This record gives sequence, structure tokens and C-alpha cells, in this order.
Amino acid sequence: MLEALKKFLTNPSLDDASPELDVDPVKLAEAALMYHVIAVDGVIEDSERDRMLEILSANFGLTDEEAQTLLSKAQDAEHEAVDLYSFTSQLKRAFPIEERTTIIEHLWEMVFADGVVHELEDNVVWRVADLLGVDTRDRMALKRRVWERSSQKTETN
Repeated sequence: MLEALKKFLTNPSLDDASPELDVDPVKLAEAALMYHVIAVDGVIEDSERDRMLEILSANFGLTDEEAQTLLSKAQDAEHEAVDLYSFTSQLKRAFPIEERTTIIEHLWEMVFADGVVHELEDNVVWRVADLLGVDTRDRMALKRRVWERSSQKTETN
């Protein structure tokens, strides 16, 4: 813990961290938030990890190996983070509201990936949406849209 705090104090910005991590800091920020959502309830299911890899691959055009590497680096970044602001500020500077709204949709995908909506996951999405400037109406509409999609997948399987 002391080492993580020391590292943060000497290197608090994801911008500064990107050469060391060898990954785009914006991609890392989104992936770290996704990882935070699947980890916040204390249990990471295979279905959550698999869905995260699918979204990373599709969203960023990554190979399976590259997506796995990004997930691993996101896990490290999330464990070292003091709060969500370091990630959300990076994304807010990088993207217009439409793309930030898509990030919230990706986070809802993480929430519904295991079929169980935990209140901590819901709370994280609410806080991230607020930090990204995505309004409550849009956040809730995205939640419903992702829930309906995930319900349809469950019915067809």
C-alpha cells in the first residue's frame, strides 16, 4: 500500500504513466473503469471477464492477446488508483459527450455480464456517469437498453 501511494505521488497522471505501461492512457482509463465495475462486488465471474474482453476487442480493434494485456494493465491501474477521478478526467478531456455516453453503456454491459446487478456496481456507474457529465436520464436509459439486450440474450440461450 505504501509503495502504491509513493508511486502515485511521484507519478499521479495517466498521461505520465503511458510510456511505462506501453498502452494508450485513454484506453487504459476506460478499461480500468470497466475492471473496477466487475471487481467492486468482490467476485469477478468468468462471464464478466469474457464480456470485458469482448468489448475491449470490439471497441479498440484489439486481438485477443492485446485485449488480455489491456485487461491485465487495467487491473493493475485500478488497484493502484486512489479514486475514479484519475480515469474519468482523462476520458472527459479526450471525448465528446457522445463517446462518454458510450463508455457508460460499456460499464452497464459489465454490470449485467454476470446476470446479477449488485448495488455497488450500480453506484459505481452512477458516480462515473456523474464525473463524465452524462446526465441521469441518459444513464438510466442506457441501463434499461443494456438490461433489455442482456435479457434477450438470456432468453435465446
